[in-house]
Amino acid sequence: MPVTFHILKSRGLVYVRYTGFARVEESLRAFGAYAQHPDCRPGQKQLVDLSGVTGFERNYAELFKLQALKAEVFNDGATQTLIAYYAPDPTVYAMARLIERSWEPFPSVVSLVQQDEADALALLGQPEKSFAELLERTS
Repeated sequence: MPVTFHILKSRGLVYVRYTGFARVEESLRAFGAYAQHPDCRPGQKQLVDLSGVTGFERNYAELFKLQALKAEVFNDGATQTLIAYYAPDPTVYAMARLIERSWEPFPSVVSLVQQDEADALALLGQPEKSFAELLERTS
């Protein structure tokens, strides 16, 4: 499963796209690359596009470890991180709801699941109606 991310620095936003079968190990690798990126900042809004996911690993213990690691990077003590998960179909919606619940122990992270691109973008304060439009305007 490829995981890619694009930091849209001028927007304070990170676009993350998953495709194929989602595995915790690959998420960890991609997050490590993001955490080391010079444009990584606490409080950056996260737009997580799960529309290309075909299935997901159900390793809940590893998922919670990954979320704890992410919370450390996201939290600088002064900001919250808003994450919008785009999950347009039942398989990825179930995955996104699981991930959303895994954030509950971390008050510095607010996560929400959306089934429409425009709604996910609006939640993050973005004026575009599609991810393609967002990426085109910020490239």
